Formats: sequence, structure tokens, C-alpha cells
Amino acid sequence: MNIAQLLERTARVFPERPAVFAGERCLYNYCTFRDRAARIAGYLRGVGLAEGDRVAVFMTNCPEYLEILYGIWWAGLVAVPINAKLHPRELEFILRDARATALFLSNDLADGVPSVARTMITPSTPAYQKMLASVPLELKHREPTDLAWLFYTSGTTGRPKGVMITHRNLFSMMMSYLADVDDVSAEDAIVYAAPMSHGAGLYNFVHVLKGARHVVPLSGGFDASEVVALANQVERVSMFAAPTMVRRLVDHVAATNAKVDGIKTIVYGGGPMYVEDICRALDVMGPRFVQIYGQGESPMTITSLRRSHLANRAHSRWAERIASVGVAQSLVEVRIADAAGCTLAAGEIGEVLVRGDTVMEGYWRNPAATTQALRDGWLWTGDMGSMDEDGFLTLKDRSKDMIVSGGSNIYPREVEEVLLKHPAVREVSVIGRADPEWGEVVVAFVAADGVTDAELDALCLEHIARFKRPKEYHFVTSLPKNNYGKVLKTELRALLTQMESSR
Repeated sequence: MNIAQLLERTARVFPERPAVFAGERCLYNYCTFRDRAARIAGYLRGVGLAEGDRVAVFMTNCPEYLEILYGIWWAGLVAVPINAKLHPRELEFILRDARATALFLSNDLADGVPSVARTMITPSTPAYQKMLASVPLELKHREPTDLAWLFYTSGTTGRPKGVMITHRNLFSMMMSYLADVDDVSAEDAIVYAAPMSHGAGLYNFVHVLKGARHVVPLSGGFDASEVVALANQVERVSMFAAPTMVRRLVDHVAATNAKVDGIKTIVYGGGPMYVEDICRALDVMGPRFVQIYGQGESPMTITSLRRSHLANRAHSRWAERIASVGVAQSLVEVRIADAAGCTLAAGEIGEVLVRGDTVMEGYWRNPAATTQALRDGWLWTGDMGSMDEDGFLTLKDRSKDMIVSGGSNIYPREVEEVLLKHPAVREVSVIGRADPEWGEVVVAFVAADGVTDAELDALCLEHIARFKRPKEYHFVTSLPKNNYGKVLKTELRALLTQMESSR
């Protein structure tokens, strides 16, 4: 049950279908896609990698990303896609923790990369071309429970945890897309404008299954004008987008009156979408949107809010529904529970629990965290929410205080620990502030003497990725605490609101 069977099957049945594009230009068909993946697999096994070994991918979006992923799976290995925004120190931790034996690396990310993996390969180099000349490997069999994708997500302690996603998880996720998100045909195209190391990359599977086209923008990322122009040329385009990307796209379309006929579906998730934003998106671009809610631990697969729900303004509860994240996807069960695990009645707020074949096997080399997250077959998401009588889930807050900025997860303690490295900082607390552009931005309350914003910025840039550093610093004498000495972030949020309203 190797997820790479999808490519092998499509290439055998529909070898001439166009597969991988750089912008509007088709690079190769499914037959060649399969051949390149099999040769990458042959090379990896030829240099001594054994089934189950981890291969890291630290790359910005590019056409080679897909053939590398499928080459890894074809060889019976485990893919470890890593956020290209991470700091070299964060990258080093992941490489060491995953015990990665090989690393695929973008040339633009090479500076400062630690020499941890035994084999390091960069696309568009003679070494990469030599790899593609290797003898193709026969597709390796894998068991459904074998590890396929090791996804690193930050934990509340600030140390990343490796989420173990199996071949069965990926097959189930793919079928959930067809059942609950959108239909796909061979005439469709998926555009990778969001990072392929995360949600956007996970949606490749259903498009490989259907023999659809895979399009990487020439910019390698998200540019609203590029996406619109590309969609109108390629046609029948689907894409995954964080809410901040949706807002930028809608702003561009509204400002330019651009045609969006080429855009079929935009699946949004990874952060809060405000009601006024999705209403404007529907007004400007029409019923092209589907919302999903998921986590790395159950990737893209907890709930979905279909385009029919978003478009049905005549429904008496439409305003409530578009503020929700939809209903449980078909292959999972979702419920709201109290601290003891007892299911709560409709409308009551508790923790979101999910179980099903999409839920991870556990955390890599972290049994304590696994035991905490997986209890009696249920994944405790750490997200707080309520469910109405019709099964629509509305998220209320994140019990782990996670900040979602531009679709990327930021955990406050990770930032706090860095700021506390400064000798003048006595204590610090980090919270998120709502932002119309990014969803949320990081704000730090700092008790310190004689330290400047610039010094703290420099400290953050030395230790963590740029997107995680605070956008604002507020210096205080001390932080509010309860009788047990715990910082009261609710009071900090109230203080921040008061400061904002007085500006």
C-alpha cells in the first residue's frame, strides 16, 4: 500500500497526460514523471538508504519537488518535508531528531545549512542530473501502517514534534478530499502557490490519482496577479490558500476587475477566516471557496465547509454556518468533550476530539506527547469549540495559545524562550493580535530594563525564523499573574485591546 502506487497507476493507464508544469509550460507527462521518480528512488537505494530511512526536503516550491517526494516513497523511504522559512538552527534540530540520512536542498537555501545528513542533493546541478540517469527502481511495497510522511509541527514547549503520517493516513486523506471537499477530473490543474511542504503539497495525491495537471508558478510562491493570469491560461485551477492569501487575491480581483473564470476551487484553511472576509470573497469571486479544518496530526481532514454551504445565503442559519469550520469529514468522527473526555451537548464549549484513519500514528520518538494527544483512540486537538445540532463546528479558542500568522503556526513559548536569552529581560509573554492582512501577528509583552526593539529583533533573527519574531514589543514593569504565579494572558489581551482602542 505504497502511496506512490498512485503515480505508477496513472502513468501506466494514462502515460501521455500532461503532468508537471512550470508556469504555463508543460515540462513532462505522467510517463516521464514516473520514470524520473523511479530513477531518484534507484539512486537513493543505490547510495545505501534502507526502507524506512528518512529523507528530508528543505526546498522552496519548484517542479522538482513532486518527483523528489515520489522518488522517496517509490524507494520505500520516508519523506520529511521542512518549512523553507525555518532558521538553520531549527532545521538542524529537525534533521537530527528525524535522523535524516539524505537531504534535498534548494540552492537559494544552502547558506548556513548544517552538514547533518550523509547525502545532500540540490536540483538543477550536475549531481541531480546524474541522479536522474540512475537505473529505475521497482516500486517498493509498504504496509498501510508504515511511515510515509514525517511532518514537524511546533509543540507548546517550543521544541518541534514529528507527526507520523502513514500510507493509510494519506490514502484516507485523499479519499476525504473527493468525498468532502471537491471533485477532480483529468482536465483540472492544481497550482502550488502555498508551501508544498505543508497543506498545498498534501493535495497532490488526489490530483495524481485523477491524472490532473500540477502547476508550480514561476515565482515559486503566491502572487495574486500571477495566480489570476496563470489560472486564465491553464484553466480549471484549484489551489490551497491560507486566509491571508485569499484576502490578497480578493483585493487584487476587486481592484483590477480581473477575470477569474479560470479558477475552479480555492480551499482555504490554516488560520481564522473572518466572516466579513469570506462574505467579501464570495461577493467578488463567487462560489469558488471551500473551507477545511485540520491539523498536522489529522492533515486537512477534521471538518469541511462546502461551497454549497457558503453559497446558500437563503438558509436561515447561513450567518452562523459561514462562521463555522463546517461538519465532520466522512472518514472521521468529531465530538466536543470536557476535560474528562465526556461528550458535551450541542452548543457547549469543550475540546475538539477526532478519530479515524486520517489520524496520525503518534509523535516520532516522543511517547509522552503521543500518550497525551492520543487517548482511547481519540486525538485531543487542543482546540476549543462548540458544535450545533446540525453538526457544524465553530472554533472558539486554541487551548495551546498557538498563533496562526499567514497560515504558519507560531507557538508563544518558542518565541518567549528566545527573548529570555537577553540578560536584561526579566520575564516575557507572547500573544497574538488580530490582523487584517496576516490573520494574526505576534506581540510581546516584555519586563526588562535598558533593552530596545532592535536588540530583541536581532536576538530573534539569530535563533528563530523571521516570520516568528514579534511585530510589536510592549515594555511593562511586570506581567499580570494569578495566585499560582501563572501569567494571565487574558489580561494581556484585554490590555492590548485597550491600547488599540486608545490609539
